[in-house]
Amino acid sequence: METGSRQSGLLLPAASLCWRELVRFLRQRHRIVGALATPIVFWLLIGGGMGHHFTTNVPGGGDYMTFFFPGTVIMILLFTAIFSTISIIEDRREGFLQSVLVAPVSTESIVLGKILGGTILATGQGLIFLALGPLVGVKFTLLSFVVSALVLFVVSFALTGLGFCIAWRMSSTQGFHAIMNLFLMPMWFLSGSIFPGDGMLGKVMALNPLTYGVAGLRRAIYWGDAGSTLPSWGVCAGVSVGFAAVMFVLSSVIATGRVSADLQ
Repeated sequence: METGSRQSGLLLPAASLCWRELVRFLRQRHRIVGALATPIVFWLLIGGGMGHHFTTNVPGGGDYMTFFFPGTVIMILLFTAIFSTISIIEDRREGFLQSVLVAPVSTESIVLGKILGGTILATGQGLIFLALGPLVGVKFTLLSFVVSALVLFVVSFALTGLGFCIAWRMSSTQGFHAIMNLFLMPMWFLSGSIFPGDGMLGKVMALNPLTYGVAGLRRAIYWGDAGSTLPSWGVCAGVSVGFAAVMFVLSSVIATGRVSADLQ
């Protein structure tokens, strides 16, 4: 009985905050357009421009646009997941976050609710673009699409947790955008989304946890035909799940420390 009460005390507040994030997002149509349109523009411009000068072994014999497709999906996750955490800064400025922090709920519930909201939003938009894959020659089976959806969820959770860690300590959206441009975009560029890594660049990319999310998604999309140069399924899954778990724990630690500082 005590365990069930404890789970209810954790999940109900988290579900309420998650639902609030979804409602807020759907009421702000410009966020939907921006999160989807920007990566699509990148995909068309970068894919169309570099496709004439870049050759790579694409699974299934596709062109560079096909190679760049999984990277574009990850970019949609990045934009949606990271920018959804801007609501933390807005909630603090409007006073909503302070009222939640003094409520009789655990900090983990607050963190879980905010991260789950961004995760669901990012995964949903990633799936919308993923469903357009057959239009550009990307062929799915039911199994590959389901596994791709699972990869999207894990990567979205990790990226939203990363955005939470950054946004929780920020006091302005301008500072958040500066960090986005300085840190998060290079993280995406060095993830294997645009080009495969080799030599010294490959070693740098191997240190980037997002690299394994991109590789896992590439393996899922091109099921059974992803090539032997990508990290194995075990490595991709282990690093991605570990990245998500570390981001959740770190978000909880940062949030707890900030609450304690505010109360003092």
